[in-house]
Amino acid sequence: MDESKPNFSRRHFLAGTSAVAAGALVPGGSRRQTEAAAPGDKQALIAITLDLEMSMHYPTWDMMEWNYEKGNLTSAVKQYTVEAGRRVKAKGGILQCFLLGRVLEQENVDWLKELVREGHAVGNHTYDHVSVWATSPEQLQYRFQRAPWLIRGKTVPEVIRENILLTEAAMETRIGVKPLGFRTPGGSTEGLKGRPDIQKLLLDLGFTWASSMAPGVPVTPANPTDADFQAVADAQASSQPFVYPTGLIEIPMSPLGDVASFRREKEKWKLGDFLKMVEHNVRWAIDHGGVFDLLTHPSIMVVEDPEFRAYELICDLVGASSGRARIVGLDEIAKRHQVK
Repeated sequence: MDESKPNFSRRHFLAGTSAVAAGALVPGGSRRQTEAAAPGDKQALIAITLDLEMSMHYPTWDMMEWNYEKGNLTSAVKQYTVEAGRRVKAKGGILQCFLLGRVLEQENVDWLKELVREGHAVGNHTYDHVSVWATSPEQLQYRFQRAPWLIRGKTVPEVIRENILLTEAAMETRIGVKPLGFRTPGGSTEGLKGRPDIQKLLLDLGFTWASSMAPGVPVTPANPTDADFQAVADAQASSQPFVYPTGLIEIPMSPLGDVASFRREKEKWKLGDFLKMVEHNVRWAIDHGGVFDLLTHPSIMVVEDPEFRAYELICDLVGASSGRARIVGLDEIAKRHQVK
C-alpha cells in the first residue's frame, strides 16, 4: 500500500490530522460501532501486515522508477518477506500480506508458495497498485500516465474492477489460493466513507472486509518526544475496526506505519523511535483488548530494519502477555466485527 499519489498519501500525515490526535476521528454512519473494550474484556488482536510492492525512495532517495514497476520485487525484498514469515511463525503468529497481481508475472513464485504453505495470509492489493479513489484515468496509477493505451476505452470503475479481478485470477493460477481480504493502494483518513460505490464493488466481488483507512497523527518529524509516542498510542482508539452502512467491514491501518515514520529525505525517525512507538501501540491494544494493525512494506523494512527487530518485538510482547493477545490475520479480526 505504498503512497504513490499525494492526494491519498499516508506520508503527508502532518497535515490536517489534528482531529485524530484529539480523538475526533470516530467512524460514523456504521451499522455497528466498535465499542471500546475495558482492560481484560477481550483478547487483543495484533496484525503484522506486509504490502508486497516496491516503494519509491528505496533503497536510495532518488529511486522513483518503482512507481512504474511496483510489482517487480527484488530478491532482497522477497528474501526479507520469507524470513519475516519464518520468524513470526516460530513465535506462534502469522503474517498478513497484501499482494500486487503484477508480482505474479515474475518467473519464480516459490517464495510466495512457501508463505502460503506456512499458513500466512495473502490478500488482494490490486494488479497495478491503482487508486480506488480515482475519478479520472490520470489518477489511477503512474503506469497508465506513461502508457495510457493500456486502459484506452475503459472507464475508471472498469479499470478498478478489472485490476482486482486480475489479481484474484493471478493468485489462483500461480499460487493456488484466493485472496484473503483487500487493502487499498494508498490510504485515506476517511477510508471508504462517502464511497458506497467502492464498498459495494468489493462486496459484489466477495470481500467482507477492506483495509483502507489510514489515520494520521501530527508528531515531531525527527527526535519524537514521549508526548509524540503517547499521542500515537492514544490515536489507536480512533483506528479500531467498524462496519460501513453497506455491511463492509473496515480494518484501519494503525498509525504510524513505516512510510509515515521513515520515508522522508530528512528528519526521518530512527529505528529506535519506530520500535518505541510500536511497543506503546501493542501495549495499548493489550490493555484495552483492542486491535493493532501494523502497516509495513518489506521494500522499506529491509533497509530500515534489516534485523527484523520490529516483528521480533511484537512477537515478544504478545508472548509475554499471558494470553491477553494473539498475532492474527485480518480475516480473524473481521470475524470479531461481523454484524450479528
